[in-house]
Amino acid sequence: MKEILWLGRGGQGAFTAAKLLGAAYTAADDARYALAFPSFGPERRGAPVRAFTKLDTKPVRDRSQTEHADFIVVLDDTLYSPELLKLKKPDGRIIVNSKKQIDGAESFDAAAIAAEYRLPTVNTVMLGIAAALSGIVTEDEAVQAINGYMPQKIRERNIGALRSAGKAVQK
Repeated sequence: MKEILWLGRGGQGAFTAAKLLGAAYTAADDARYALAFPSFGPERRGAPVRAFTKLDTKPVRDRSQTEHADFIVVLDDTLYSPELLKLKKPDGRIIVNSKKQIDGAESFDAAAIAAEYRLPTVNTVMLGIAAALSGIVTEDEAVQAINGYMPQKIRERNIGALRSAGKAVQK
């Protein structure tokens, strides 16, 4: 089972990204299963949010929080802490939206890509980066998920941001 932990703040779309990854994973193959769910305290914009995506080739029944993730995706670098290193699997990776390099993590300026597409959040940018780095889903599968789950008026910008994120990883 692949487990992805998403860290963001309320309103940044961490749970949306978790759901989109699950939808992308199951889109092309009926023998793939996904579960995405959030975990948060008092519900308010800006409060820390954790979301989880669990992916497997058999039905995912474990609804507990991920203890050791294959990927930890941090949408807001103020939520990064060296303590996250303890939450990743030995071969796991931490991906952070940040302009600066962070020890123990791979940093990408997702905010700059989001701004380029006039997006208020970095969730689909970070989804594109995670997809490109992990190979768990293809870019086309992620685009299919966006087309299936996002409102028409914001699809094109989110797809553009996702594709640009994939190119940023290849640089």
